[in-house]
Amino acid sequence: MATSLRLQVIACAIAVGTMLHAGNHFTCDFPRIVRSSPQEFALIASDFHAIKPTSQEFALIASDFHAIKPTYGSLLTGVVGLTGIAMVTFMTIAYGLATQSFRRNGVKLPTLFNRLTGFNAFWYSHHLFGLVYVLLLIHGTFLLLVHKWYQKTTWMYVSVPLLLYIAERSLRTCRAESYAVKILKVSVLPGEVFSLIMAKPNGFKYKSGQYILLQCPTISPFEWHPFSLTSAPGDDYLSVHIRAVGDWTQELKQSLPRINSSTCVIGRAKFGASGNVLQAGQPKLLVDGPYGAPAQDYQNYDVLLLVGLGIGATPFISILKDLLNNTRLDDQVAHMDSNTETSRSDDSSNSFSSSSSTGKKKSERTRKAHFYWVTREPASFEWFEGVMNEVAEMDCKGQIEMHNYLTSVYEETDARSTLITIVQALNHAKHGIDIVSGTRVRTHFARPNWRDVFDKVAAMHPCSTVGVFYCGMPVLAKELRKLSQELSSQTSTRFEFHKEYF
Repeated sequence: MATSLRLQVIACAIAVGTMLHAGNHFTCDFPRIVRSSPQEFALIASDFHAIKPTSQEFALIASDFHAIKPTYGSLLTGVVGLTGIAMVTFMTIAYGLATQSFRRNGVKLPTLFNRLTGFNAFWYSHHLFGLVYVLLLIHGTFLLLVHKWYQKTTWMYVSVPLLLYIAERSLRTCRAESYAVKILKVSVLPGEVFSLIMAKPNGFKYKSGQYILLQCPTISPFEWHPFSLTSAPGDDYLSVHIRAVGDWTQELKQSLPRINSSTCVIGRAKFGASGNVLQAGQPKLLVDGPYGAPAQDYQNYDVLLLVGLGIGATPFISILKDLLNNTRLDDQVAHMDSNTETSRSDDSSNSFSSSSSTGKKKSERTRKAHFYWVTREPASFEWFEGVMNEVAEMDCKGQIEMHNYLTSVYEETDARSTLITIVQALNHAKHGIDIVSGTRVRTHFARPNWRDVFDKVAAMHPCSTVGVFYCGMPVLAKELRKLSQELSSQTSTRFEFHKEYF
């Protein structure tokens, strides 16, 4: 995600700043103090009364000031030196375990050290920054060469972000005590994916494209994990699709009951005392959010170009549902308007006309959406089979174009995929069902030609603003960004690119 990239930039900036700060002390400041002449040391001697040499260290005594000249070792073992070394050590551990190799179990270690890899190691090691903040306050309080308390400004810079962080965590804890959602349905899908349908808490409002944080206290009372919502704001439930690729998601999948019954009734959440779930046999599941994401601003664009890789399609499913719900609402308003035209009561007609016009003013700016879903496994199309069928059946105005691409099959013009292409075309023409995805949306083979896709969108929507939203691996983001910039300068259509990584 874009947020992840920003955090990486911040982490690199902290690492560079730490190296410059510590390197300056170790290679410049400390050697200059140790090698200073008695006359030079006399200028700062009053700051080193508290530093005492060990039995093996040699120190010079400034007779005029009765001050002890420190050695390099005594500087390192002083309060400033020890706190600085401890902070660098803790930050190095957190930085190392946050790298992709450790976080995704890419590093193979002996069995005894397996716990040093994976998301848990990354998550808990970052809590060392709590100690870093404490040490930073001590480090700044015992600064050398600074005597007046108001000149020791470290606490000024640390206190504000620390208070904001404490306030945010306190707010999350309070909300967690109130939002223990009821799980209505669990569906196990191909490709190590499962979906959760949860009762929507009262007053919970969100936008399509946003995500929520989930916590399961039975697994870990400290871990919150982000998942994009696949339900629309107009739905009376919350749904997420989760791919079980890590320790936490796998344990969550194992702890959930298999509720695939179609008799599940979707309704509002009901809460017991202290947020305990009323439905027996389910693990406690807490929800926090919603949180903003680039895709939530899709309503600001005339046309949408949505590109999802694999499970990266999740935020766009919510957008497609929302567009479909808005289309239904507009149709209902139009139908009611046509009925009121035959009404004999002028007062009632005028009254409703004003209300219906208000409803039209709230209609969305977006008039067209092009959705491209690229995946390698054909079983992945089962994840959102219901949504794709519903869009194909209900989108009479052609507002949404859906394009599925299967990359594990050679492109349609290749002789090696000729047979399946012919069978697919015949079946889709006869029954309206794609034999690959099992939906009404026809599947294309190989990867899309993104240049052709952008050219097509630009030709269909001249003088329009197209919001290009991408969710997937970083490798494709550069190509889409480049095409957005090129087509914006070469055509009358303006493309604005937004990305999320997973």
